[in-house]
Amino acid sequence: MGYPDTFEGFMIEDQKKWTEFKKKEFKPKPFEDRDIDIKIEACGVCGSDVHTITGGWGQCPLPICVGHEVIGKAIKVGPKVTTVKVGDRVGVGAQIHACLECKICKADQENYCPQKVDTYGASYKDGTIAQGGYASHIRAHEYFTFPIPDNISTTDAGPMMCAGLTVWSPLVRAKVGPGKKVAVIGVGGLGHFGILWASTLGAEVYVISHSPQKEADAKKLGAKEFITTDKQDWAKPWAFAFDFILNTADMTHTFNIQEFMSTLNVNGEFHNVGLPDEPLPKMMAQDFTANGCKMGASHIGNRPEMLAMLKLASEKNIKPMVETLKISEKGCAEAVQRVKDNNVRYRFTLTGFDKAFGT
Repeated sequence: MGYPDTFEGFMIEDQKKWTEFKKKEFKPKPFEDRDIDIKIEACGVCGSDVHTITGGWGQCPLPICVGHEVIGKAIKVGPKVTTVKVGDRVGVGAQIHACLECKICKADQENYCPQKVDTYGASYKDGTIAQGGYASHIRAHEYFTFPIPDNISTTDAGPMMCAGLTVWSPLVRAKVGPGKKVAVIGVGGLGHFGILWASTLGAEVYVISHSPQKEADAKKLGAKEFITTDKQDWAKPWAFAFDFILNTADMTHTFNIQEFMSTLNVNGEFHNVGLPDEPLPKMMAQDFTANGCKMGASHIGNRPEMLAMLKLASEKNIKPMVETLKISEKGCAEAVQRVKDNNVRYRFTLTGFDKAFGT
């Protein structure tokens, strides 16, 4: 049938065959008054895509089209849309809907709305399963559709839609800025954004990593010092050093978590944005008492935070480290396999959508 009745995407049909993408048609949700149809031009590849299709986060509805770092052009807008017009370059992140009426939404916490709909693998009220951005088009509510500043390239903007926002939100909510010492655990897709944002916000940034070969990149991104965890008692010189630790690692279940938490200042926070497949290490309540520290986590961010992040990136000309691949069965397979293998510097954006879908 084709657009507007159906969209086309690269989908997987079996989590045991998670690199076997097939181009298939799927039916989008019914178009509503505040919806926007976007012809996709690029889509970032997120660790969430890999956790989903491999079954690391459990079963998902199949077939599924993943991808929630979407950039494209608005080609249709509903009659009640006020923030986007046809022809605008826009982005969509990891959330595509919320009720926008509950106390959570009215407090600008729509990313925690009990009725939120994730960009892929979640069900709308009518039963339609949301499908993501490895596709020809996406249909999104205007509140979760974001104008992209002209001087941010499409390939750079894609990873900002999820990875960028996921680390931006906890940093600004923690009031990270001048006078604060921030440690970022991990230099990867999330971690490299954490270094960029925290340093641009004015904090003194340190990187904690098990990969010494990433030191030069970390310092180029804005880190003051690079701390490796490969030596015994590595944490002792850093006792009470950091006001905020942003943990972007995907292997927290392997950590001696008490060592990391010992580097927090009094009442400091260990904040998780990396979400591994495995449970956190065993902990005791007493582990928090030596410095009165706390542990938390967060889920993406809200619309005002997204707009502020894009504004800062535009004003400061901030550029993430991004590799590109052409979207195809082969391109999608290579992208997710290399993300799974941690073999990307440091984010992928899929391109070539016009050729792949004939749009």
